[in-house]
Amino acid sequence: MRSPCALLALLISTTVGFGGDWPAWRGPSGQGMSDAKDLPLTWSNSENLLWKSPLPGTEAKAKPDHNQSSPIVLKDRVFVSMVYWPEGATPKAMPEHRVACYRLADGKLLWDTPVPPGPWLLTDLRGGYSAPTPATDGKHIYALFGSAVLAALDLEGKLVWRTEIKPHGFDVAIGASPVLFGETVLVQCDQTDKKLSRLVAFDRASGELKWEAKRPTAGFGHSTPLLAEVAGKPQLFIASSGALQAHDPADGKLLWSCNNPGDVATPVFGGGLAFSLSGRGGPLVAVDPTGSGDVTKTHLKWKTPPVPEDYGSPVIAGDFVYYAHRGAFLKCWNLTTGELVYNERLPEKVNTTASPIATADGRLYFASAGKSVVVKAGPKFEILGTSDLSDNSNASPAVAQDKLLLKGAKFLYCIGKKPS
Repeated sequence: MRSPCALLALLISTTVGFGGDWPAWRGPSGQGMSDAKDLPLTWSNSENLLWKSPLPGTEAKAKPDHNQSSPIVLKDRVFVSMVYWPEGATPKAMPEHRVACYRLADGKLLWDTPVPPGPWLLTDLRGGYSAPTPATDGKHIYALFGSAVLAALDLEGKLVWRTEIKPHGFDVAIGASPVLFGETVLVQCDQTDKKLSRLVAFDRASGELKWEAKRPTAGFGHSTPLLAEVAGKPQLFIASSGALQAHDPADGKLLWSCNNPGDVATPVFGGGLAFSLSGRGGPLVAVDPTGSGDVTKTHLKWKTPPVPEDYGSPVIAGDFVYYAHRGAFLKCWNLTTGELVYNERLPEKVNTTASPIATADGRLYFASAGKSVVVKAGPKFEILGTSDLSDNSNASPAVAQDKLLLKGAKFLYCIGKKPS
C-alpha cells in the first residue's frame, strides 16, 4: 500500500521530492500525517528552540490579521503568507498582503514579497484575509488571500502571475487553501449565494482559468478539500455546507454525495473510508467512497452523535480517528466501527483550533505557538508533554526534516533537538 505522502506526490504530478518537506495545508498527505520520529515532547523559549524569527510587519508595529495560514517547507526553505495593516492604518482599509521566505537552518529572512490585494475589501473581519495556507510544487509558491486573489511566486520571491477570483460572494472569509492537481491549482469557491458556488481550476503556469464546476447545492464553506486515491483513481473530498462530496479533480465532475453538514474541518481518509465533521456541532460520519450519486442511504457506514464545535480538523493514527474541540476535550473513535474509545480532557487553554499532526512513532501533536500538548496515539489516553510559547495564533503546525514549525502572532518558531 502506498503511503499518503507518496500518494499525494503521485496525484499532483510534480517533480518535487516530498521526503521531509511540508508542501501544503496539512502536509504532503493533506491529513496532518508525518513520517517524523522522536520530535521533542516539550519546548519553550529556552528548551528545544532552534530559532525564532519575526514575522513580516511585526517589527514595524504593524497590526496583524488573524494569520491562521500555516507554514510550508520545501527543502531548505520555509514559506509563510502574512497579512497586516501598517502602523497607523485603519482595519477598514485594505491591508498589506505578503509572502515571505526563511532559511530552515537558521531562520534568516531571505525575502518578503508584497502581493497586490484582490477586489474584496472585507467589512466583517471575523475570518480575516489570511486563512488559506500556500502550496508549492517545487517550482512556484501558490498563495491565496481573502481579498479574492491567487498569486504564484517563484522560489526567489518574484511574482510570476496574479489572478482575481470573481465573483466573490463568500461568507466572512475565504477559508479553503489551494490544492494542486496535475497542472492545475484547485480552489473551492463555495459561497453564500449558492448560484455562485463552484470548484475552480487555474493553470499552474499562467494562472488562466482552465475550468470551473458549479456546485448549486453548496452554501458557504471554509474547509480545504482533500485529494485521495479510491480504487486507483483520484477523488477530491469536499466538506460542503450540506454534504460530504467527492469530485473528479481532473474536470470537477461530481462523483458522489452523502448528506452531512460540513464547511470548516478538512476531511480525512483511512481504512477505505472518508471521514468528515462540520466543525460547527454536527456528527462525524464515515463514508465508503466507492459509490456514485447520492450515497446517503447506501454508503454511510457509521455516524456519531453531534460533536461540540471547533475549527480544527480530525487526524487518523493507526486504527483510530481523533478530534479535539472546545472545552479542551479530545475524542477518539474506532476507525472501523465508530465506537467512542475515549473522551478525555486536555490541559487547560491548549489550542484546539489549530489542526493536529500524527507522527510515525505514534504521537499526536496538538501544537501551536500558544499552549500545546503531545498525546500518545492509541486506545489509551496518555499525555506525553505540554509546552507554551505564549505567542498564540490559530495557525496549524508544519513538520519537516525532524523540525516542528510553529507560526505565532509575532514570530515563526523552529522546534527541534539540538545536536549534542
